Amino acid sequence: MITQTLTIARNALVESLRQPVMLLLVLLCGLMQVFNTWSAGFAMGLEDSGEVEGDNKLLLDIGLATVFVCGTILAAFIATATLSREIENKTVLTVVSKPIGRPLVILGKYLGVSGAILLAVSSMMLFLLICIRHGVLSTASDDPDMPVITLGLAAVVIPLALAAWCNFFYNWNFPQVAVMLILPCSLIAYLLALKLNAKWEWQDLSKEFKPQITTACLCLALGMLVLTAVALAASTRLTQTLTIFLSLGVFLSSLLSNYFVGRYAFKNAPVGMIVVAEPAEPTHAPFDRPGHVYALQLRLPPNRPLPAGTSLYFGQNSNGFDLAVPAFPPFKGDPDKVQDTMGPDTPPGLIVTSAQGDRLTVELIGNSTLGVRRPPAHGDYAFLEPTRTNYVALALWGAFPNTHYFWLLDAVSQNQVVPWSHVGLIGLYAAAQIAVLLALAVVLFQKRDVG
Repeated sequence: MITQTLTIARNALVESLRQPVMLLLVLLCGLMQVFNTWSAGFAMGLEDSGEVEGDNKLLLDIGLATVFVCGTILAAFIATATLSREIENKTVLTVVSKPIGRPLVILGKYLGVSGAILLAVSSMMLFLLICIRHGVLSTASDDPDMPVITLGLAAVVIPLALAAWCNFFYNWNFPQVAVMLILPCSLIAYLLALKLNAKWEWQDLSKEFKPQITTACLCLALGMLVLTAVALAASTRLTQTLTIFLSLGVFLSSLLSNYFVGRYAFKNAPVGMIVVAEPAEPTHAPFDRPGHVYALQLRLPPNRPLPAGTSLYFGQNSNGFDLAVPAFPPFKGDPDKVQDTMGPDTPPGLIVTSAQGDRLTVELIGNSTLGVRRPPAHGDYAFLEPTRTNYVALALWGAFPNTHYFWLLDAVSQNQVVPWSHVGLIGLYAAAQIAVLLALAVVLFQKRDVG
């Protein structure tokens, strides 16, 4: 079974690499990255600390979007070329007529197409990294970085020249050879660009290396694998044109799903963002027992009065998802009386004991522990009620691919470190989406007439 799957994957990979559209989109993406470097100089961005500063933020934004769009179009074209066209031409019958299950055909096709997509997208991202290494010429006094320009041109010209040579003398497939050579040549060019400064002098590789941008590119590649699964599932039933339009439609819808569906999944309104959270006493730091008190400072004063005894919740998300405080009944009584806040009949809760401007004092009350998962911290949002969940919207939002999880541009632009644990969660999300989409592709292809 493994041998059969790998054979199908190898044939799909070779067939994908031989598609002229692959080389065309890789070169087009590289050319657009050059245009992005020129045009981003009019962004008038502010200088601040981070891996990208000023106009380079716009360059990174447009550059990643260019890779995303080109990769989506490429995935749709390649998926239809390897499956939909074979179904129309009846050539897939030569495979399924043998003792090979249709699920193995889908799995093998996906592995082959994904390998080709990763090869092409990696080249596109290296073009982007080379352009970021050069940077935007924001002023007339900025000089072009000739080592980067020279190495970038060589990373394209040398593979094309070698591919033309092999095609002329050995009759090798030109797009296949060119695409396979562009990736290693681009990688070598990028590493040399990191090693050389603008004066052709050697420098430390880590001086110009952007680890967070590289992490963002890695997560974007995971998103491309999900969109590849979408295109392959569509190609089991649709023609090439419809598959391309459906893939682009899913891509655009996944970018808008947070607005049209996601915002209705959880209903809650924050009263402010916590910027300072300190325990009233060192023994109150765990914030896990009745009587523990914390002093909070919000970024802005609350937009409504918070009388003593008001319930309080907090969590990391502005929509109220995954609150650190479980739901509890509203407090009834006098917050200044101990018998009301700590009495045997008082249910556990978290209340505001005083509020002056942007400063709050909160206390855990009740006859038992509330079960707060952690103390409040900087960056948490404060709420006055538990979050209500719309399970229909939540199901639709969760079932549909959400490309926002793979888009880490905001974190890079705001100089926020992306932990590898978060990258691991993104990988698990991508794997789950791919598994569901491939299962859907198997179901659609199982009863498809290919004879």
